Amino acid sequence: MTDARITMIIPNWNRADLLAGVLEDLKKQSHPIERVMVVDNGSTDASVAVAGRAGAEVIALGTNAGFAAAVNRGIRSADTEWIGILNNDVSLPENWLSRLMERLVSGSAWFGAGKLVDAAERQRIDGCFDAICRGGCAWRCGHGRADSPVWNQERQIRFPPFTAAVFRAELFDRVGLLDERFESYLEDVDFGLRCAAAGLSGLYVPEAVAEHRGSATLGPWHPDTARRISRNQLLLVAKHYPNKWVLRYGWPVFIAQTLWGLTALRHGCFVAYLTGKLEGLLRFRSLRSIGAPGLAAILQQSENEIRELQRLTGFDLYWRLYFALT
Repeated sequence: MTDARITMIIPNWNRADLLAGVLEDLKKQSHPIERVMVVDNGSTDASVAVAGRAGAEVIALGTNAGFAAAVNRGIRSADTEWIGILNNDVSLPENWLSRLMERLVSGSAWFGAGKLVDAAERQRIDGCFDAICRGGCAWRCGHGRADSPVWNQERQIRFPPFTAAVFRAELFDRVGLLDERFESYLEDVDFGLRCAAAGLSGLYVPEAVAEHRGSATLGPWHPDTARRISRNQLLLVAKHYPNKWVLRYGWPVFIAQTLWGLTALRHGCFVAYLTGKLEGLLRFRSLRSIGAPGLAAILQQSENEIRELQRLTGFDLYWRLYFALT
């Protein structure tokens, strides 16, 4: 295990208090860490000073370039065979990294993620791995569910959540870095689609448990969060769906993203939702490509996974309506 060299990258924007906590957790990891790197997106608080005092390498971008840009800067600066990505609002037990690396080093998985539990209520899942439906909307699988045996089964995954995950550095050479046009939110789903199209998968390791505060900087339904998610749902379609996608996927896209708009309305973010959709439409053509190879099978498998996990743990209203209408 000591031969597995790893760099841990923390993209950060303000919340020096949270940053101090995760840096302290990294010092206590039972698996050795060669480099800890904080990529700071122009914080106006004491984040840079906190990172420096903790002994982390600091890359100060000077402005908020977005999550994707910060992660990419860290990846470009890393020189180890493994790279870990962590949000600043994650808390890690001492064995988190060792449990992930035990499974990854001994196998052929390209990345690994563990179980994230809600920091305020540890018996509740914050998220385990991602999945996407044909409508271009994603689910952080397990979010809001009570912890149960369903989430204690190791499984192959294709969509790693960049909240807390470990990657083979070679993976970024194979499929590229995060797409900075997404800035923040769903950039990891875009990355997962590229991994799936290349036939590269990872591993969900439920024994690697961490706590996550979840949207600790802006909050879960901040208008800017809703705007970016709304926009990036359309950018996923623009980038990955085939020519004449409307004929095959138009109805599920309409249903999934309309239902998401109604969810935004319920949380007081409908104007942000509409603004995001307008931004997505204006940028749609610039992101168009020939589509991801094997997309139909990737989407169907992922949607089937959402349906099965919802069936096992109780349907959310959103997904109940989506599956009923599509």
